[in-house]
Amino acid sequence: MSTQSTSNILMIRPVAFGYNAQTAESNAFQIRGEDQLAVQQKAVEEFDGFVQVLRDNGVNVTVINDTIDPHTPDSIFPNNWVSFHDNGDIFLYPMQAQNRRLERREDIIRQLEENFVANHVIDLSRFELKNQFLEGTGSMVLDRENKIAYACLSPRTNPEVLKAFCDYTGYTAVTFNAFDLNGHAIYHTNVLMAIGSKFAIICLNSISDAQEKSHIVDSLQATGKEVIAINFDQMNHFAGNMLEVKNKAGETLIVMSQTAYHSLTDVQKAILGKYGKLIYADISTIESNGGGSARCMMAEVHLELKDY
Repeated sequence: MSTQSTSNILMIRPVAFGYNAQTAESNAFQIRGEDQLAVQQKAVEEFDGFVQVLRDNGVNVTVINDTIDPHTPDSIFPNNWVSFHDNGDIFLYPMQAQNRRLERREDIIRQLEENFVANHVIDLSRFELKNQFLEGTGSMVLDRENKIAYACLSPRTNPEVLKAFCDYTGYTAVTFNAFDLNGHAIYHTNVLMAIGSKFAIICLNSISDAQEKSHIVDSLQATGKEVIAINFDQMNHFAGNMLEVKNKAGETLIVMSQTAYHSLTDVQKAILGKYGKLIYADISTIESNGGGSARCMMAEVHLELKDY
């Protein structure tokens, strides 16, 4: 059976991070900083600090530098264009924004293949020709152990591409619609929910359809997850954008941003603390300009390590 979390993480160090006008229309979390040069400098500091927190806690982080050309302001969020699976499959995903499509880099996959066993690359980017998108583990929150893909439908999460992913992998899709306080469709599922081995964080208030809400809760509880509800304010502080990882000693870590951590109540922290050590870093500049948080910055590498 597949495991939910891994100690191997891929992260992309930014060289020209900044507000991406091409994604802002569907990402209500983005706020343009005044001085974009200062934003890049601050983003690198936050990125390096976050990587250090992970490594200090025993996580194996592969850091690959972004390139100046082509300009990819959102490359710091690699989980949207690629996912790695324990059977050796690597999936490439169709991206809505033109400049995000440039993040798909074959050299990154080749570099990972130096240390990990990869069998097949399944490229779903052809769906871009039909203007249909599925932005990786942003669009899907995967219960890897039970092969369930939770997905809130949006301009970036198309049911036809989701079906293609499920047909390839044997996953079952649980789809729903989710909206922010202004009634706008939430652009990525991993903004409002996160799944660990034994818990699920979810902003149930964002799911207005009672039947869809009930179906999701039933599915989570049937698979043994303790459901921890967060409110809109906590979602807006990226409390839904966390990730369970393992360290090299096999201990469970629950990774989030400092913003997310401070938005949680003491009761919520205590419940999460039953399932792993809570660790966090200050990535507030990345969050505000990029509209993504800690989970978006980490692409889990579930591939098998090569035995040298």
